[in-house]
Parts: sequence; C-alpha cells; structure tokens
Amino acid sequence: MVNPADPLSRRRSLGLLLGAAPTLLLGGCALNGVSEAVGAATQPLNERLEALLQGKGKLPEFRPNQVDPAALLINSFNGMPDIDPASYRLDVDGLVSRPLRLDLAALAALPQQQCVLRHVCVEGWSAIVAWSGPRLADVLALAGPSPLAGYVFIASADQYYESWDMASALHPQTLLATHMNGAPLPAANGAPLRLATPVKLGYKLSKWVTGLKLMATLGDRRGYWEDQGYEWFAGL
Repeated sequence: MVNPADPLSRRRSLGLLLGAAPTLLLGGCALNGVSEAVGAATQPLNERLEALLQGKGKLPEFRPNQVDPAALLINSFNGMPDIDPASYRLDVDGLVSRPLRLDLAALAALPQQQCVLRHVCVEGWSAIVAWSGPRLADVLALAGPSPLAGYVFIASADQYYESWDMASALHPQTLLATHMNGAPLPAANGAPLRLATPVKLGYKLSKWVTGLKLMATLGDRRGYWEDQGYEWFAGL
C-alpha cells in the first residue's frame, strides 16, 4: 500500500507508472531519426510527468554523518577556470525589473541555508553532500522576476551553459552553493558559486556560475549536453 502522506511513496508509485509507459519517456541518448521525432512530440508530456514527480515541497534530506566526501567525483567540461574571488560577480538579468551584479559579500549577506542532498550523476554514481549558500529563489527575488519569465539560462566561467524551468529554480532546496561539507567550496567543485539541488541530475548543476538570465521561452542553446541529445528536464 502507498502512504499518500509519504512523498517518497508517491514518487515511487508515479515512477512505476512511468516505467509502464517507456514509449513516452525516451532516454536522452536515443539519437536515431525516429526517436528524435517521437521525442520532440512527447517532450512536453515527459516534462509535465517529471514535474509531477518532483512536486513543490521539500524532499527528504540526509544526516550530516551520511556525507561521504570521497564519493563526489570531479567532472570537468573545459578545464577549471581561474576565478579571482575579489573580482567575481554574478549577473542576473533578462526578464527582471532590477538587473543585479552581485559580489560574494552580497551573496553572503543573504539568508544562508544548508541542505544535505544526494548528488546523482547520469553516469551512474551518486554522493551525499552537505551544500550551503543562498537559495536561488532568494537571489532571483532580489531581481524582481517578470511574470513572463518561465526559464533561467545559466552561464558559467568555463563556457558551460544550462537552462532550467522556473519551478525547479524556485524549489526551496535549490541553492547557489558557496560551501560544501562545512568548508568553503573548493575550486574543483565549482567555487566560488555552483548550483545544488535534489531535483535535478548532476549535469544540470552548473559549476563556476557567472550569469542567470530569465527568459520567456527556451532558446536554441538549451544546455551543453542537452544540445547533444541528453534529456532537457533531467528531473529526479
């Protein structure tokens, strides 16, 4: 029996439902012409189903003593960029009423939150990590998002790029992390600023974040890996 009050039980049940309809949920690596056509037709449905799985409330977290620092592998897209913390700025623009250019002191002045989350990589490994920093929702609120903003485009210092739906960006456990496992975020893990959340696969969690642009629609550049065939929503 499924306990309706248990979000994990609900997600497992919905997962079984989705698993019973594999033709609707095409993997991001199925790149032949037929799967591309079917994928384009079913993608809006896929995203709605994944958003339903994700839900709006907080997801269960782990205990600090469950953190395993050695389990978090370091992936690099284009080498590790050299960022001077003193000159670092986060730009927030697009469909906002107050474009921002925030330094690390301004980010540190925002309410800080720690979340002990499972980081899940599409390559098949996972790691429990304690991330902390301001919520992405709080940063976006400072900029005054337009009601027309439905997506966030994320730019990084290593030229990596991503885009998210606004619901995932505003999720209460989506952080712009500046610290990891109780210490300042290491450069190799995305310092001075990276995304962390329990609702997205690892390739959505951009490191060395330098820009957030709110948009009404997705552009041609949806994400580095998504533009090569990976699933765009990538929800957990």
